[in-house]
Amino acid sequence: MKVLFYGVRDVEVPLFHELNKKFGYEIELIPDYLNSKETAEKAKGFECVVLRGNCFATKEVLDMYKSYGVKYLFTRTVGTNHIDVKYAKEIGLKLAYVPFYSPNAIAELAVSLAMSLLRSLPYTAEKFKNRDFTVDAQMFSKEIRNCTVGVVGLGRIGFTAAKLFKGLGANVLGYDMFPKTGVEDIVTQVSMDELIANSDIITLHAPFIKENGKIVTKEFLAKMKKGSILVNTARGELMDLTAVIEALESGHLAGAGIDTIEGEVNYFFKNFSDKEAKFKLDFPEFNRLLDLYPRVLVTPHVGSYTDEAASNMIETSFDNLKEYLDTGACKNDIK
Repeated sequence: MKVLFYGVRDVEVPLFHELNKKFGYEIELIPDYLNSKETAEKAKGFECVVLRGNCFATKEVLDMYKSYGVKYLFTRTVGTNHIDVKYAKEIGLKLAYVPFYSPNAIAELAVSLAMSLLRSLPYTAEKFKNRDFTVDAQMFSKEIRNCTVGVVGLGRIGFTAAKLFKGLGANVLGYDMFPKTGVEDIVTQVSMDELIANSDIITLHAPFIKENGKIVTKEFLAKMKKGSILVNTARGELMDLTAVIEALESGHLAGAGIDTIEGEVNYFFKNFSDKEAKFKLDFPEFNRLLDLYPRVLVTPHVGSYTDEAASNMIETSFDNLKEYLDTGACKNDIK
């Protein structure tokens, strides 16, 4: 079985080969993302194609795959909104996804961003880089044990984040559209409005459901405590970026830690550091956000960029194919 994997980073290559020892697939690993006809053409000669996030399997791409003889289309992500699932099923492609991977990977990034901003570490490091060793009011901080952290979304990742913050001594509030049981020793479940009003730090761990729209709106931000911190390691579509920037520029928000933004596919994983490339960074809102450093920390969707998470996603993808080949069905079929 020939399998093509898109979006493979150099550090992941040894993991693929090590984990494939018990499966024996003929694998090809490419760094390209599926974002054009040219990258779609790379699937010629493969029966199985495995995508990552920001690889867009549109109707046009799916028709190309079908003509190439692709039978299995997987994604090594939890999210599946980059695939036209309905059409893929209509033309007979077998689909699968990774329902979960190391929740610690993303939860730890959320905690790291929150703690860095709470203690003004980027600000302090920037001063010291410029040889200014003075201590000022910006460096004065509350301790996390004297803070309330609001966790929006109490799935595997959100609950892991709640446990980490609780372990640091924080009072943890949580909200989920589907209230959880057996979590009372870690998190107090409250209404969204109560969470917003009482949290010093709010961290997002909810899926993006198009029909429900954005969670973080101008109204949401206005209800947040002045001087609070917002963290988003979930989905960029969950927040109104302009509203977040305005809340930061006005001083209502003290800081934000952001690992994902709407439209990131046009910018993340590309180098705009030279002058010519900077000129091409024609996303005024993103530029405004970046200019708010060190009050704002932006990372390029690297929440799952850890050894454990990568191994989980790769091995589950291998297992998904084996299950299809052995039984004709897969428990991780995309519904």
